[in-house]
Amino acid sequence: MAKRILLASPHMSDAGYEQEYIKDAFNKNWIAPLGENVDNFEKELAASVGQKYAVAVSSGTAAIHLALKALYIQPGDVVLCSSLTFAASANPICYEGATPVFIDSEPDTWNMDPVALEQALKTEKNVKAVIVVHLYGIPAKMDEIMRLCRHYKVPVIEDAAESLGSTYKGKQTGTIGDIGIYSFNGNKIITTSGGGILITGNQKVAQRVKYLATQAREPVLHYEHQEVGYNYRLSNVCAGIGRGQLRVLQKRIAQKRAIFHQYERLLNDIPQIHWVPEPKGSFSNYWLSCLTIDGINPRRLISALDDHQIESRPIWKPMHLQPVFVQYRYYGGKVSEELFKKGICLPSDTKMTQADIERVALRLRQAIQEGLKDLPIETCQIRGIS
Repeated sequence: MAKRILLASPHMSDAGYEQEYIKDAFNKNWIAPLGENVDNFEKELAASVGQKYAVAVSSGTAAIHLALKALYIQPGDVVLCSSLTFAASANPICYEGATPVFIDSEPDTWNMDPVALEQALKTEKNVKAVIVVHLYGIPAKMDEIMRLCRHYKVPVIEDAAESLGSTYKGKQTGTIGDIGIYSFNGNKIITTSGGGILITGNQKVAQRVKYLATQAREPVLHYEHQEVGYNYRLSNVCAGIGRGQLRVLQKRIAQKRAIFHQYERLLNDIPQIHWVPEPKGSFSNYWLSCLTIDGINPRRLISALDDHQIESRPIWKPMHLQPVFVQYRYYGGKVSEELFKKGICLPSDTKMTQADIERVALRLRQAIQEGLKDLPIETCQIRGIS
């Protein structure tokens, strides 16, 4: 049986950088949350994206939750959020008893539609934050989004969980809004096994986030707490993994981009394929190589690839269509819904070989050809398929 090609999985450095930092933690017996690796990981990550402050935490979800806490989001507040995203972007809104309101995508980036955002900002009362996602590493239209949010005096949280290393007009995603977050889950472009980080240029925000993430312990000799805190800090061992991973981030970005462009080259003659766009002025890390397909249910392609030991998956199901969120308001049209119906994420694992990439492309081509054969003749004629 052929080896299974994974969508995205952890990729440790060939030089073993991660083990150096982990060994240091073990040698110093600092096998606990916090420590030198945590402190240095925060400094190194902040420097790499050009931001002043960073707070390493246990997950990207925890980072979003703490961002909302730092903005004092409360029950009854409204938080506008990208609809086309993973549930972790929206769940923390509900943790605080606030009301999520979802915003459709636009086709140029697949991210939050500024037109729909403006409609929501004009209509909704008590909007206290906007969470904008940089989907699959593609930067959102941040100029328009920031201009609207500054006009309405609403702070912006950038969910850059998938876009570490991506830039928008020369600025790192995550550094454009008031607060940014990155995820280091095992499938992200770099990993800490599990973890995340919050970045900001605001010292008071960083101090409050660090305070809340360490159980909101007051700076006194005994254990005293004046408000509810959280056990959200990153472990010293996991931070050591992150420090090693950070040293190969640029290499991983180059590998991800090469994988995407190889797929483009190998499949560029199939007119039914439309690749995720990279607008002028944006630079994507291409965390996952994504496309939409005309005329064929992508789930059929996913199943066909799986038959050949190739992992792929649909585009995120929009939050406004999720049973858990269906009762909340939504602004926009059907762009995110159409992307979900037509989209597929191809394997983008940086450990793939050239032969692996060619195998994926070949099996996808075959699955598309088989799918087109099964279309009724009149449907093929309407779509211009021969």
